[in-house]
Amino acid sequence: MSDQLPASVQLAVDVLTWLARDDERLMAFLGLSGASVDDLRIRAQYPEFLGFLIDFLLQDEAALIAFCDDMGHDYETPMRLRAGLPGGPGPEWT
Repeated sequence: MSDQLPASVQLAVDVLTWLARDDERLMAFLGLSGASVDDLRIRAQYPEFLGFLIDFLLQDEAALIAFCDDMGHDYETPMRLRAGLPGGPGPEWT
């Protein structure tokens, strides 16, 4: 059995790691999520919270590009992997 995280979970962990390096963006995320710095370790265990991390990144194109460049991800990866967590994009019925 592999100890490797699912790709969507690993991406969310990467987002959290990246945010933790930038006080301004981290504080903006905490303000939107209602979490405190102390809450992060606990809440990071919940798939819905992980999805919110990726959603936060996806709302800001400049942050998305900076994240992907800094962390070595393709620009499409966050949107693609977001679907693997609860609340992610589903089929559009238009």
